[in-house]
Amino acid sequence: MHQYVTATDGQRLAVRATGPADRPVLLLVHGYPDNASVWDALVEELAGEYRIAAYDVRGAGRSTAPDTRAGYRMDQLAADAVTVADAVSPGRPVHLVGHDWGSIQSWHAVTEPRYADRFASYTSISGPDLDHAGHWFRSAPDGLRAVLRQSVRSGYIGFFHTPLIPELAWLTGLGGLALAGMERVGGGPARPARRTTRDYVNGLALYRANMIPRLTRPAERRTAVPVQVLAPANDAFMVEQIQSNAGRWVDDLRFHRFQGGHWSLRSRPGAVADRLRSFVEEVESGAPRPRRSPAAARRHGGAFAGQVAVVTGAGSGIGRALCLELAERGARVVAVDVDGPAAERTAELCALLTPGAAAQRVDVTDASAVDKLATRVREEYGVPDLVVNNAGIGAAGPLLETPIADVERLVDVNLWGVIHGCRAFAPMMVEAGGGGRIVNTASAAAYLPSRMYGAYSATKAAVLALSRSLRGELAPSGIGVTAVCPGLIDTGIIGATSLSGVSEAQEARERLARLYRRRGYTPERAARRIADAVADAPDILPVAAEAHIGLYLSRFAPAAVRALAKAGLPV
Repeated sequence: MHQYVTATDGQRLAVRATGPADRPVLLLVHGYPDNASVWDALVEELAGEYRIAAYDVRGAGRSTAPDTRAGYRMDQLAADAVTVADAVSPGRPVHLVGHDWGSIQSWHAVTEPRYADRFASYTSISGPDLDHAGHWFRSAPDGLRAVLRQSVRSGYIGFFHTPLIPELAWLTGLGGLALAGMERVGGGPARPARRTTRDYVNGLALYRANMIPRLTRPAERRTAVPVQVLAPANDAFMVEQIQSNAGRWVDDLRFHRFQGGHWSLRSRPGAVADRLRSFVEEVESGAPRPRRSPAAARRHGGAFAGQVAVVTGAGSGIGRALCLELAERGARVVAVDVDGPAAERTAELCALLTPGAAAQRVDVTDASAVDKLATRVREEYGVPDLVVNNAGIGAAGPLLETPIADVERLVDVNLWGVIHGCRAFAPMMVEAGGGGRIVNTASAAAYLPSRMYGAYSATKAAVLALSRSLRGELAPSGIGVTAVCPGLIDTGIIGATSLSGVSEAQEARERLARLYRRRGYTPERAARRIADAVADAPDILPVAAEAHIGLYLSRFAPAAVRALAKAGLPV
């Protein structure tokens, strides 16, 4: 059903509504240079589940266009969203969904205090708040490299500010050809866009009326409206950091990566629909939602906000420290360990930072138990964004003097535990649209052999090789796989390490423990390093300095590595 709604300045906005009148209302706001037809594939995915309204923003599609640039300013665009919301859902908040410029103007609406009660939730796809972006460019919280990458991707904005030339590019068709090339990034559209020359030309005023004043003089714009940010992995115009930065300004944020390009709402509508459906149902249920403290939000932004993170070996050491670090950054942690009480204690500590943490007692050597864990996580918390296969045990001594039972136990925990975790969680992460992360804990021993750690090194080398192979396997789904090689981290692992063929084992154990303590690299420091690197999903992540040096030697000085292997470590 099509109707026209009159905006506060007299412009007429074309609105199309469909779906059951008694269902929650989704209000869809398109970007540039699109019109409301860009949502057709997503509307089909959600048909019958919601009341869905999509409108042509001013100047696009069937809507009228202002005579002056002032008619495209952000305050007016935000007021348009509220006007349409009042028309399609009088007296009941709507679930706002924006893409590209529709996302930018929708951010302005939900961060306006007088409008907040009109929105039950907001889902942003490929578009930041301009004021948030202005602060991000100034402070560079994610590093200069991210700012430079975003500056390159935003280079077209300067072109759009030049007089007449952009209009000529659209009128001659050259701009359309360039845009079609951009759309092919990330898989291409599922159906051709139904754009008109009018959509291309009028929408240039969006940039000219808003970009410079908002980016150069950013305001403080916060919101208590629940927000979900969807960041396609192959977005040609957006780096994910400028979008996750919203966590510094939003009380209740969900940040999710998924595989796709800038126009994923057309090329991968199923993945977008799944995330949207899950978020709307969560908000509509009225269940308590995890919120981070303002201090934590300011420190870490939103790269992990609202994400589900499963960590095995979470009862102590790096596993527990990583759980706490992720919870500090806004993740809902599922702490897994064979020691149930230890996992529960980790979850209790995590819940103090971000509510919603849970504990599960699971032996990772049991494939069926890990499969049941994956099913339970999906049903109770949703498909995880991050899975960390961290459970592991240590062993030292010559291979020929190590009891076969100890070797089998090493392989079962250190290798099979990782295999079981990958096989249980990766398929559901692919099915959910990809974009997640899998982190497998290996060791610097994976590339630094030693006559004293033969069996242990073998299991960790296998984890490294497995991770690299799985990385290639999952690359088409946008799921990053990283092998973490910590180095000498003072986790207390030596106390539980079995020693074989070593005289005076207890004395040797104490000497090794002292070595780790003197090294002084704490699990908390390692956890921060891992969490900082997860977004970029490196192939291999050495943590401590000796792990970096060992990796360098293994690549460029193999003779030195062989000499170290013969010498072994002092025990």
